[in-house]
Amino acid sequence: MSQTRFPPGWDEERVRKVLAHYEEQTEEEAIAEDEAVFEDSDQTFMEIPNALVPTVRELIAKHRAQT
Repeated sequence: MSQTRFPPGWDEERVRKVLAHYEEQTEEEAIAEDEAVFEDSDQTFMEIPNALVPTVRELIAKHRAQT
């Protein structure tokens, strides 16, 4: 049996809490959470081709490292 690997800063307890959050949400709560994301004036959502996703992720990581 192989050991589960988690991203840095994550462990089994954190994963369980996230799963519980989404499994216990009502449909109305899920919709409200989704809509609230689009009201954040510090972020922009846009459609990009899948082939560009690695490049965009790299740019975001570099930006976060600079701030």
